[in-house]
Amino acid sequence: MKLAGYLLMISTTAFGADFLSSEISNGIVTMQFYVQQERAGSYRGTRFDWSGIAHSIKYAGHEFAGQWYPKHDPQIHDALTGPAEEFLMGESAHGYAEAQPGGTFMRIGVGTVRKPAGETAYNRFKTYEIVDPGRRSFEKTEDKAVFVHELDAGDGYAYRYTKTVRLTKGKPEFTIEHRLENTGRKAIEFDQYNHNFFTIDDSTIGPGVSITFPFAPKAKEDLGGKAVIKGNSIEFLRDLAPGGEYVGTAIEGFGSTERDYDFRIDNKRAGAGVRIRGDQPLTRIYFWSIRTVACPEPFIHLRAEPGKDVRWTLTYDLNTIAR
Repeated sequence: MKLAGYLLMISTTAFGADFLSSEISNGIVTMQFYVQQERAGSYRGTRFDWSGIAHSIKYAGHEFAGQWYPKHDPQIHDALTGPAEEFLMGESAHGYAEAQPGGTFMRIGVGTVRKPAGETAYNRFKTYEIVDPGRRSFEKTEDKAVFVHELDAGDGYAYRYTKTVRLTKGKPEFTIEHRLENTGRKAIEFDQYNHNFFTIDDSTIGPGVSITFPFAPKAKEDLGGKAVIKGNSIEFLRDLAPGGEYVGTAIEGFGSTERDYDFRIDNKRAGAGVRIRGDQPLTRIYFWSIRTVACPEPFIHLRAEPGKDVRWTLTYDLNTIAR
């Protein structure tokens, strides 16, 4: 792993484990990232992309990222923080259907993993055995962090994936810039989304917390008296209880252009919020929340032909809100 031009430090989680960490700042926003390693990284699950895991995002005295789950174990499929991204191939993964029992398939951002004997359907919430983690590199400047992952899955799928997290000069804003270069002989068509695990000052999700859309959202599932749609927003009716109580639904009502990839998470209890914008059209949205996170999950769909690349960018604006 190439580690160049950055301050390396040890970060300790609430449960006492030490992981390599790095920091960037534009003088307004400060972000800290875990630097992933094959055997000692903070996250070694096979659901989410390992690149750019932010364990702290600070602005104006507020903390926007942190541990939202009860126990940290690098092998748990969702034991990670901040903006967290997953790549899918429909409801499966690249090469899964073709792989024989005991064979391998590709997880973008993770590596080549093994298909267990007897398994007949891909399980995204499971942590699979990693056979080949690929090659990773990391570089940074004062206000930018660049994560690169290269993988040849050996079945015609291969890529070079670059994620750049960049703090905007003079603004409480950062961007996540993605580039997936197809270096194999098979087209890579994928669905990609960001789970957006923002834990604003570790505040409990309840009245005073809302998610606002640029369109009138329609919930496909019953919100169970925990939240309600008012105009263009989802608002919470009561505090979500500790121990895993959640509310979630697919969201309909968005259009066919990137203008609808524009959401706000406002937490009046904490006095802070974040706006999330993308430069690609939405293909679906899922809303999910437990006690300390309220997550809009926006999906996009892209395709990279052999020898070609695809690029997309997310923009995050941090702000304060009157309580």
